[in-house]
Amino acid sequence: MKQLQHFRHPEHPLVFNEDRIYGKICWGCDEPILGPSYSCKECDGFHHHQSCVELPLGLLHHPLHPLHPLILFYEGTNHLEPEGEESNCEVCKQDRGQYCYFCYRCNFKLHIKCGSLAPTTEATKVHHHHHPLTPYWKLITFTCDLCGKEDKGMPYVCTSCGFGIHTRCANFPSRLKVVRHNHPLNLIHSLELHQSNSQLCQLCFLKVDTNYGLYYCSRCDFVAHLDCAMSWGNMEDINLLELKEEESAESKAMLENVESKLDQSVDLEICKVIKTTVGEDGTETATEIKHFSHKHDLKLTDEVPNNKICDGCVRAILPPSFYSCVKSNCSQLFNGLGYKCDKCYFALDVQCSLTSNTLTHACHEHPLYLSITNYAHKCSICDSEEYQVFRCTTCEFVLNFKCATLPQTAWNNQHEHPFTLCYAPEDDSNEYYCDICEEERDPKQWFYYCADCSFPAHSKCILGDYPNMK
Repeated sequence: MKQLQHFRHPEHPLVFNEDRIYGKICWGCDEPILGPSYSCKECDGFHHHQSCVELPLGLLHHPLHPLHPLILFYEGTNHLEPEGEESNCEVCKQDRGQYCYFCYRCNFKLHIKCGSLAPTTEATKVHHHHHPLTPYWKLITFTCDLCGKEDKGMPYVCTSCGFGIHTRCANFPSRLKVVRHNHPLNLIHSLELHQSNSQLCQLCFLKVDTNYGLYYCSRCDFVAHLDCAMSWGNMEDINLLELKEEESAESKAMLENVESKLDQSVDLEICKVIKTTVGEDGTETATEIKHFSHKHDLKLTDEVPNNKICDGCVRAILPPSFYSCVKSNCSQLFNGLGYKCDKCYFALDVQCSLTSNTLTHACHEHPLYLSITNYAHKCSICDSEEYQVFRCTTCEFVLNFKCATLPQTAWNNQHEHPFTLCYAPEDDSNEYYCDICEEERDPKQWFYYCADCSFPAHSKCILGDYPNMK
């Protein structure tokens, strides 16, 4: 097992992670970890990029400070800086609480990312450009020729043709795999050369600029923004450097085989049929089952009580029938079924797990597509901002998961009839109130309505603060 001692965490060794870790922030550079890493197994923390944890403890003759050696230290400790003389990074002019190289003679400080440019980048020549790229050792404001974004920093530049890119963009992999596509995506500099008709990123469903870099599958005309493809929520956990087309096809076939077997085994574990009946039309119905979530058998009944909530999906139970415990009333503390990844703590409840990438919703005339980005989008209904939303590519309509999964029918303990979800005001009076809390309702927001009693109510008043918990 590969491990090392590190000055930031001397109590325990940092161990190299054979499995790639996603969603963690590096303790050295404060940036997301998307590749090889180290961490402390004893503390389940102190995550580092492999490149950050293997930095040399000292540098001699750095181009920005060649006169004296530089020593690696953590900016948050300040033990090397003279008291009362704290300094900022000479490149970015900021104090970020990151690892730095420091000269105690001159009080010179350099963040590891700000001073990490190599003399010449042959890898960048292979991935992005046909000439070698050289670091420009001055802080300037420029537009990156790969991502198209304007930023302040030290670029890699081509002395032959003036091509320049961000340090971050120089490290983008030439090839990667995203979860929502079967084939690997290649990094291209411009979509115009590929005779593509794609105008939308297939991960966030926002327009792409065909003049700048993108990730692209020529086989399927699948295109994605650089940041969207590199996002930890989209990039697949596989070895990006050794990915081959043939390996991808074999992996897909193996995955389908495994998933088929997994589905069969999971079905057997989740539910076992105890008794069945056959109807007049020959249809076989399970009348009694054994479910993994409960210690007693569950029996099919058509006596549906009012205000009864399902212990699996945490939604109202509606006619014609449902399964209930034959020995108790299932009143134990329980918050529904769900799926969870033990490696990265990603979790889904039943409703969200059943939601597809393309959503057809009664509230909108156009199809909605799952959009996952690194920045938040405002829901058109409730105005909350989320990173994962459903987006309309025809208009600017956006729907978050909370609104998209609101039940069409719901019960309230204080009312004898079921409520129906409504998307528009019940009349044109311009005065709208909730009959439960008696406070004003926003006509733009959805509400629940009992047509039998002409009884409107806020969705929060019907479902509560935590609609997915009993």
